[in-house]
Amino acid sequence: MKRPLLLTLFTVITLLAVFSCKKKTEEEKEIEEIARADVHEHDNIIPIDTTKFDAFFQKYPDFKKFEGEIKKLYRKHDHYIWHDDKGLIEFADVLHHLSSNLEEEGVKKNMPYKDSVDQLFFAGNSKPDTESELLVSSMYFYYAKNVLQGLDPSESEATGWYLPRDRVDYVSYLDTLMRKPELIKKDRDEVFTQYYNLRKGLEKYRTIEKNGGWNTKIAFEDGVKSIKPGDSSVTVTEVRKRLFTEGYLKNDSGNKVFDDELLTAINRYEKVHYRNQSKAITKDILAELNVPVEERIKTITVNMERCRWVPSSINSEKEYIAVNIPSYRLYYFRDKDTVLISNVVVGKALHKTVIFSGEMSYLAFSPYWNVPTSILRNEIEPAIAKNPDYLAQHNMEWNGKSVRQKPGKNNSLGLVKFMFPNSNNIYLHDTPAKSLFSREDRAFSHGCVRVQKARELAIAITSKDGGWTEKHVDAAMHKSSENIYRLKEKIPVYLTYFTAWADENGNVVFFDDIYKRDDRLADMLYK
Repeated sequence: MKRPLLLTLFTVITLLAVFSCKKKTEEEKEIEEIARADVHEHDNIIPIDTTKFDAFFQKYPDFKKFEGEIKKLYRKHDHYIWHDDKGLIEFADVLHHLSSNLEEEGVKKNMPYKDSVDQLFFAGNSKPDTESELLVSSMYFYYAKNVLQGLDPSESEATGWYLPRDRVDYVSYLDTLMRKPELIKKDRDEVFTQYYNLRKGLEKYRTIEKNGGWNTKIAFEDGVKSIKPGDSSVTVTEVRKRLFTEGYLKNDSGNKVFDDELLTAINRYEKVHYRNQSKAITKDILAELNVPVEERIKTITVNMERCRWVPSSINSEKEYIAVNIPSYRLYYFRDKDTVLISNVVVGKALHKTVIFSGEMSYLAFSPYWNVPTSILRNEIEPAIAKNPDYLAQHNMEWNGKSVRQKPGKNNSLGLVKFMFPNSNNIYLHDTPAKSLFSREDRAFSHGCVRVQKARELAIAITSKDGGWTEKHVDAAMHKSSENIYRLKEKIPVYLTYFTAWADENGNVVFFDDIYKRDDRLADMLYK
């Protein structure tokens, strides 16, 4: 609002107050308050000298990477934004507190020139100057890039992550924060909401670390290979204490006897980590429990970084399917509710399932399996050379220069596949090899994702999309030829990679890093 207009408005209100014999209406009072506030705000605007910017970046070269955005910020606002005539505004203090505690956000870095920034705030409010103003702006962009954005897209892609990244204009976002400063602490529209759950988990495990962590050398006594209920051992005492420390056991009785209370705690641990439940303390359980709390903290921070890479639009999706590769799970969400959870088989180490997203557009029932060229060359053709009847025995046929497997119960794709066209030629599908789903390690495919509950997923999708019944789906799955169901509304599909996941209370579960990607990412974050 221009100053002449503001003064005119203020003058009109004043004249009304003097000459009107009527009592002021509530509307007139409100207008007067707004006018006075706007005049006061206008008076607090202090022009900034942009000719001093170059000298600032010469003095603070580590902030030069933000030069373009800072200059853009002050072209948009040609005045001080962190200072008024009384000194630093309150939001600057909030931002400084957050920037001084980056470890709470899983960021293992110290801001450049931290002493200079700290001194600015600890010295108390003073009249604005260009250097102080630009230090705070640099602090803001440093915080935004490290806490909200994370690594550059080129670096995240180097870890095998091809989900599309949000491109956020942090100059414009600052305007939003100035209007609603509380968003800087919890903007669930800006970051994937799982980030905040993991942040609670990080606090929990850091507390455990400060209290001494847990024993990482729990072992069997000589000659012992496992401990069964009823057995007595010092190892039982250590396992009991370990599970109590992480919250899987309510009380640490110190009892050396393997009782029902401890067995329940072990089974609870195995259940939440999607492990097959056992009736004994085994070497595999001890290996899990001996992972140091420091490693668990590192895993949480690595996955908080991955949350920064997830497009924030997922928070508002009405319907989507997500596959988490390390947990071997598929989730179908609709209107914030979980419609279906299914075990999956993913790509083995040599044929890693790619981390990316697409849009499911159709289902193929009773599908053909068009054998990929690599499999044809490396597996099928050598098999044909040894056995001329190989194709007939496997219900396959030549289709031009390629080979395909005909529809049927033994088809490698099972009875239905879920298609979201992509350059990686990856899709979700059924499988006749049901036994693989009972294994803990389920990295066996050539890259596509095999779904245990493929029939249930097809029913859930088509019943909502087209009113299909179970009979419709079963009939389509058992035809002698491929038949296509095209979706009226496409469904987003996300193939992700999280080795740690937390609920709203910060209870974290950990999954095996099957593609060995955590350490590389940790090196990038901790360098």
